[in-house]
Amino acid sequence: MWAYESVFYQIYPLGFCGAPFENDGVAEHRILKVADWIPHLEKLGVSAIYFSPLFESDTHGYNARDYRKVDVRLGTNEDFKEVCDALHKADIRVVLDGVFNHAGRGFFAFQDVLKNRENSRYRDWFHIDFHGNSNYNDGLWYEGWEGNYDLVKLNLRNEEVIQYLLESVSQWVKEWDIDGLRLDVAYCLDHDFVRRLRGHCDSLKEDFFLVGEMLHGDYNQLVNDAMLHSATNYECYKGLHSSFNSMNMFEINHSLLRQFGPENWTLYRGKHLLSFVDNHDVSRISTILGNKSHLPLIYALCFGMPGIPCVYYGSEWGAEGDKKNGDPSLRPSFDKPEWNELTDWIAKLTAAKKESNALNYGDFRSVVLTNKQCIFERKTDTERVLVAINADSEPYTAHFDAGCGMAEDLITGQPHDFGGGSELPPYSAYFWKCEK
Repeated sequence: MWAYESVFYQIYPLGFCGAPFENDGVAEHRILKVADWIPHLEKLGVSAIYFSPLFESDTHGYNARDYRKVDVRLGTNEDFKEVCDALHKADIRVVLDGVFNHAGRGFFAFQDVLKNRENSRYRDWFHIDFHGNSNYNDGLWYEGWEGNYDLVKLNLRNEEVIQYLLESVSQWVKEWDIDGLRLDVAYCLDHDFVRRLRGHCDSLKEDFFLVGEMLHGDYNQLVNDAMLHSATNYECYKGLHSSFNSMNMFEINHSLLRQFGPENWTLYRGKHLLSFVDNHDVSRISTILGNKSHLPLIYALCFGMPGIPCVYYGSEWGAEGDKKNGDPSLRPSFDKPEWNELTDWIAKLTAAKKESNALNYGDFRSVVLTNKQCIFERKTDTERVLVAINADSEPYTAHFDAGCGMAEDLITGQPHDFGGGSELPPYSAYFWKCEK
């Protein structure tokens, strides 16, 4: 599948475009800004954009009012078609956020329930008790997502709800030719609904990609041949930054061995989870890392390990943002993209990842591991790549049997001779493609 050979780029549209947090109802064609960034995206080498919610909502996008209309703060459906056409022309695929677990209080069906109560034809679209009360003093109780009553949980066992959502996806494919969906809080979704969604999407478009937001637990519950193709790898997200901050590369290596290693009990070998160092819900990686010299290295590790790397807009040049200052601080609007040494480095990683069969599909094997260094192998039947990281401020010489005498660094194109040991300069990373 195309996604397994891709590098993703995440945009949170309402923040990216500088829209007001509250839906003011004022129409602005802000989403067209994305088209202005296409040259930057092409230079960076990304293959697909994952758009966080862009449908009409109460505030932040995850509380939808209408699943078939672009948020008025961003523009019109026609505006977004123009953006999608431009992205597709640039060979950049489009993945939308499917928020199917819950809707907003402004959702038309819920508004009808508030107005007509027991007589509403939509009463069974939600989980409602007309004898209770809500935090909003509605005179009825309803289930909200994890106790958040601005997020009204949908009844995914109701056929009308299912059809509304599936028909919405059909419209997105027909109108914008989208290439996939990221499912918000996929871990909460009814499994039968996910199976229905997978079958429906398969019928709409070949190689339609489904990735689910999963935080903990066994990703195989949803990532399988009948449901999702991928899930967000939050286990390794934590391991990536924690390993650098504690100077303990054993942590991320343990997760990678547990998930993708050579043992029979490995959980996800052969699967392609979505890898990331930050996103719209967590502090930016440039803020989290204690040592800024580790920024290029953590991206190298993210791109070198098994998975589909995803870069969050702005982080490619080291933008900062702290979760403790609230979500809006993580979702700013930048006047224009920036380019610096980190951006250039990520572009090189992107090129290496996209062109390497081993980095896209290879097995994982740990070769050298210390607190401050790690070398691991990615291998297929046709290619073998050694990913080497030195997180120390001092040089390190690794002595190991590389299985070949010479290699090419996929990042820089420079040759590497394994004879006499491999010296890793301070704060360095390599993707060595071994010659046969």
